[in-house]
Amino acid sequence: MENNNDKIICSELFQKHRKVEVVLYPAVLAWKEIEKSSKRSSGTCESEHRQTVEVCEIVAVHKTEDEVDAQARSHTKRINQPSQQYPYAFTVSYVRKTRQHLWRCADVTFHCADQQICEQWIQVTNEQLSILTNRPKNLLVYINPYGGKRRGERIYEQKVAPVFRRAGILTDVIVTERANHARDHLKTEANLDDYDGVVCVGGDGMFSEILHGLVTRIQTDHGVDQNQPDAELVPCSLRIGIIPAGSTDCICFATQGTNDPVTSALHIVVGDSQPMDVCSVHHNGVFLKYSVSLLGYGFYGDVLADSERNRWLGPARYDLSGFKTFLSHNHYGGTVSFLPADDNVGHPRDKLQCRSGCRICQHKPSSKDEHDEASEEKEKPADDSDRGWSVIHGKFIAINSASMSCACPRSPKGLSPSAHLADGTTDLILVRKCSRLDFFKHLLRHTNNNDQFDHWFVEVHRVRKFRFQPWHHNFVPLEDASERPLSPDLSPISSLQETCDDCTAESSWNCDGEILHHTAIQVSVQCQLIRLFARGIEEQQDAEVAV
Repeated sequence: MENNNDKIICSELFQKHRKVEVVLYPAVLAWKEIEKSSKRSSGTCESEHRQTVEVCEIVAVHKTEDEVDAQARSHTKRINQPSQQYPYAFTVSYVRKTRQHLWRCADVTFHCADQQICEQWIQVTNEQLSILTNRPKNLLVYINPYGGKRRGERIYEQKVAPVFRRAGILTDVIVTERANHARDHLKTEANLDDYDGVVCVGGDGMFSEILHGLVTRIQTDHGVDQNQPDAELVPCSLRIGIIPAGSTDCICFATQGTNDPVTSALHIVVGDSQPMDVCSVHHNGVFLKYSVSLLGYGFYGDVLADSERNRWLGPARYDLSGFKTFLSHNHYGGTVSFLPADDNVGHPRDKLQCRSGCRICQHKPSSKDEHDEASEEKEKPADDSDRGWSVIHGKFIAINSASMSCACPRSPKGLSPSAHLADGTTDLILVRKCSRLDFFKHLLRHTNNNDQFDHWFVEVHRVRKFRFQPWHHNFVPLEDASERPLSPDLSPISSLQETCDDCTAESSWNCDGEILHHTAIQVSVQCQLIRLFARGIEEQQDAEVAV
């Protein structure tokens, strides 16, 4: 509760047939009913009637429109006609939360006896909002009219635009006409100095377009070569907003806890800022893609490849392809090398889920540490194991890299429930060759609360970098004891011997829903490269129930 000395303005006003005391503090707007002496003497605690709204969650304050004011008069006429005593009114629009992480824009109207007091409240409250410099005033909005169920334009016009207008946010809207339209526009044409953020209306594919366009533009403007795997990328100052309108909205769900357009719009309005790691993917010194959620080889790569052949089915193609891929039960041989993360970022099985204000994500490696590590790798390129890398080779049903929980409505806890959004790591999940029944048990645990890594054929590592080399045709490990890490004197290539085996077949990499055209890749986590208009998932008990 604020100290009384911090009061900015305090008045006795009228709200919903009740006389209330309204107080504005620097961080909180509070009001409570002024009770009669008989009620106060009954021992009722005044704090029980006190309602508060954080100033940072006030959307707008404005003079109440005439028609609303007239409606208020009609409702209050029978109670001593208070509207005659309080003819002036202002309305506060604010964020109201529910237990399902949904946000809604609610209104509370206060009536005043004096016009000057009413105008003073509007002026003073707006002055407090103007102090919040993290709030966007101008946004560049890209709408994908084809994604999901082709509802992007309707969702924006009906649910999002009214919220932006209420908050006084100006927008430039571009409806994309082709694939990579938004990416190309951001890379070459958009005047980024005119905006406080970029908003994408669509699914994860649309977000990927915005990500690649914005990050590439920033690196180009700063002369950074993205083809260098160890290049220190320049973080993006412009935040990205996501309005979910696609087939899959994994990134939105994993950063807000819900796929709701109005909630996302309100996160943008209040100016929330959530840093996010980005994985850069290279092949032989050539940049391929950026990833923020899932890199999947084997099962998830096969699912995506098959679904691309059935796009005419719409979102249902993922279910069909998943079932077909499960029945195929393919496995693939390869060598995985990875650089383990530091101990201070936890472990994928520590049950510490990433939430708003996450302690793990507060620790960001300094540029000096990252530079020293890059210099050390350039000086000692001969052997992974000498640099603290671990090397594993074997036959895998799936190799997954999760840079976030990858939670979604079907999998509320995600592929890696304890993965963090901004700790500079990714969770590397290795699912070795096993029976179809065992693999089904692993998949089933994505939908319940059991530990999905508690199987003999599954191991998970929190890493900062990793490489994958498939076993090309005519090459398999020297010995089938390859399930163990290689000894320091063996490199992944020298440990391979000429032979012929069924495990030399190759899968594809699923990179945030797009297929990579190379299977041998090198992945580096770029710590907090971008920021979203999001708060992270708030703890449930912090949310109030909407009335």
